[in-house]
Amino acid sequence: MQQEAMDHRFSSCRGVSFEIKPHKDPFAIDAPRASRKSWLPWGSSKRIVPTSGAIISRSSSRASSHFCDVETDDEDDEDNVLINIEEGYELDNICELPIPNPAKEQELPKAPSKKVVSKPTKPKESRLSVILLDQGLFTVYKRLFIVCLALNITGLSLAATGHFPYARNHATVFSIGNLLALTLCRSEAFLRIVFWLAVNLLGHSWVPLRLKTATTSLLQSLGGIHSSCGVSSVAWLTYSLILTLKDRDNTSNLIIGVASTILSLLCLCCLAAFPLVRHLHHNVFERTHRFTGWTSLILLWAFIVLTKSYEPDTKSYRKDVGSILVKEQEFWLTLAVTILIIIPWVTVRRVAVKVSAPSGHASIIRFAGGVKPGILGRISPSPMSEWHAFGIISDGKEEHMMLAGAVGDFTKSLVSNPPSHLWVRQVHFAGLPYLVNMYNRVLVVATGSGICVFLSFLLQQGPAEVCLLWVAKGIEQNFGKEIKEWVSRHPKEKVIVHDTAVMGRPNVSEMSVAAARNWGAEVVIVTSNPEGSRDVVNACKSKGIPAFGPIWDS
Repeated sequence: MQQEAMDHRFSSCRGVSFEIKPHKDPFAIDAPRASRKSWLPWGSSKRIVPTSGAIISRSSSRASSHFCDVETDDEDDEDNVLINIEEGYELDNICELPIPNPAKEQELPKAPSKKVVSKPTKPKESRLSVILLDQGLFTVYKRLFIVCLALNITGLSLAATGHFPYARNHATVFSIGNLLALTLCRSEAFLRIVFWLAVNLLGHSWVPLRLKTATTSLLQSLGGIHSSCGVSSVAWLTYSLILTLKDRDNTSNLIIGVASTILSLLCLCCLAAFPLVRHLHHNVFERTHRFTGWTSLILLWAFIVLTKSYEPDTKSYRKDVGSILVKEQEFWLTLAVTILIIIPWVTVRRVAVKVSAPSGHASIIRFAGGVKPGILGRISPSPMSEWHAFGIISDGKEEHMMLAGAVGDFTKSLVSNPPSHLWVRQVHFAGLPYLVNMYNRVLVVATGSGICVFLSFLLQQGPAEVCLLWVAKGIEQNFGKEIKEWVSRHPKEKVIVHDTAVMGRPNVSEMSVAAARNWGAEVVIVTSNPEGSRDVVNACKSKGIPAFGPIWDS
């Protein structure tokens, strides 16, 4: 059991769970087996697409289960990267695809020829180190965490030393205030409004690019505030409990017991969210977070009612507590937290779905109603046990759909035993892809099933000019003829497709930099596995091109 747990890794990106197994460097180029692969040189062309009218044509390679990776190693190694996203075919011939560039044309890196010398294999990196360390020690996420925690520690220190009397007398208010802040940072309904405001206020050509990128960094790093407020709420509640114990004569054992239970639950919640635990045992983290949070909220209401109705003189509780509560800050803060937590659940519905499987490795789930580009949604076979987030594909008209790689028990069951109904949250949430609408010219980079969060930008004309770079293996086999045709219909000067089954594994970082320069992109947004996203973002930033990708706890 221990070994099985160690073979799986989990991460998170704005509510999208990532189930991961360790694998090699995703962008390393291995020597292909001549009997199984066909490698085509790029020569001097700047873009590679087939000339048959479709952007991707047929290949005899086997379907792959690497749904957000560009794996081209041994085909028997099928589950190196497993992703719920919230992330070949042989070309008949090739031709150049020019992309207009107001500046100088840049040549994309050439794909390897048939005679490929394998690069030395990099030492295997810990996926946890990639997620937490390789993204930078001083990221916006970590800076927000430190700033928020520092402010709370300062206030707590002033209260403890007698220089902040209000905080000393209202320590519980500060604890609940932190709970409200962390809830806002994870409220999908609230963040949908925030993202909408950001796009509508800053999505103008005259708004400085620096302000747009700073806003993007902030919005995708709100998890730093969420985590910091969680730790701070524990600190303030501990301080409040200490003060209560010092004045034990004016309180009851019941109040102390309830407060201690809340504190224990919050500590358990924080420990379950610790990166190492969350990385190794994501299901434990998710269920602990949910049920300890709900239990703590119920107990918090009990705590407020008990403390506000308790009479120290008579050692009894008043019955007219209602008129007292409406005058207390704790009541209104807790009410706000409760409403924010309830909103997603009152929109839960069991809806009819149509599930089709283009291959044994993926399913397409169709729902009624159009959805705007950049939106993600959650589905569940059992709403009290598990929720899965996926990017939404929609033309904005009569229906929308989700592309689900068959990599876990639930997603595999969608292929083997397609359901007629699923539970959904009708409040869809906005993530990093939604902020594409804030820019004028954007390069979106996707590997594997990461394409699903960007397909809506091909199907719907939005405010941004979007250029797509998609690196994948087995387009029609893995993703179906419909998705292949959608990509094919998009103007070819805005699409770059690299089939790893035919052309081998490219250097996606260099391709992204060259495509961004040729397209004149203001920003690059990538959806890939953690290592791939990190490498593309770092490569673009090193060339002075703003770039964003999924981050830990974004």
